[in-house]
Amino acid sequence: MNSSKFTKKIGIVVPTLGARIQFLEETLRSIRAAGNCLITVVSPVNTFLDRFADRGLFDEWVNDPMLGLVEAINHGIRSLPKSVEFVNWLGDDDTLTPNSLSVTSEILEMNPEIVCVFGKCQYVNEMGKPIWMNKSGKFAVPLIRFGPQLIPQPGALFRRTAFDGVGGLDSKYKLAFDLDLLFKLRRVGQIHYVDQQLSTFRWHSESLSVTHREVSVREASQIRKASFPKVVSNVSPAWEIPISYLILFAGKILTLIDKLKKQK
Repeated sequence: MNSSKFTKKIGIVVPTLGARIQFLEETLRSIRAAGNCLITVVSPVNTFLDRFADRGLFDEWVNDPMLGLVEAINHGIRSLPKSVEFVNWLGDDDTLTPNSLSVTSEILEMNPEIVCVFGKCQYVNEMGKPIWMNKSGKFAVPLIRFGPQLIPQPGALFRRTAFDGVGGLDSKYKLAFDLDLLFKLRRVGQIHYVDQQLSTFRWHSESLSVTHREVSVREASQIRKASFPKVVSNVSPAWEIPISYLILFAGKILTLIDKLKKQK
């Protein structure tokens, strides 16, 4: 057993079914370059991972309980050694920027009141061409209560005690579970913005965020309305309906920009 894993304070979980193997190596390499962390891959089988294990691109493999994406992530985070203080997960087609984990973990180390750090996120297509830069800034934090979720989960880093303290991810949500987590974390500490790009998010036809956009938007609306007092919740459709349509429209615009870029 590799004892060095017990000295690492950062743990990143990568859930994968092995369907996007062409992107997975890039994902794992980016995490290695982002900082000194423990990388745990959660998958139903580990045979396709041999090529990456031989190159030292991940540290641990955990068997996927096959209860959905949320429980795969929760299972991966629970498997991390107790020495790991800061956690997140990363999609098997997304990437982190060099030294990004060093930046976010230092902020958490120095500021115990902060439970989450996030930054800018570059959206790219399957060929890696830029589509849009999410640089919403610190205003994305109060915006989640009444507007779109613009806090990029890729590249963020969570304090593990806070993540565990709010119960981790809620599996009743299939796509908007990160928004639900952010609502809970706001109640126990501060969410801090750092003004630099920390990650890239791959926007393509096989992404759950793209193919099931309507589900994500519906769940996000449910999470926002649940946070309101009853009197406010009763009138929330007045802004929730147009916001939901706006978010769906924004997704279609990103897809259109992607198609135009491919034609060039």
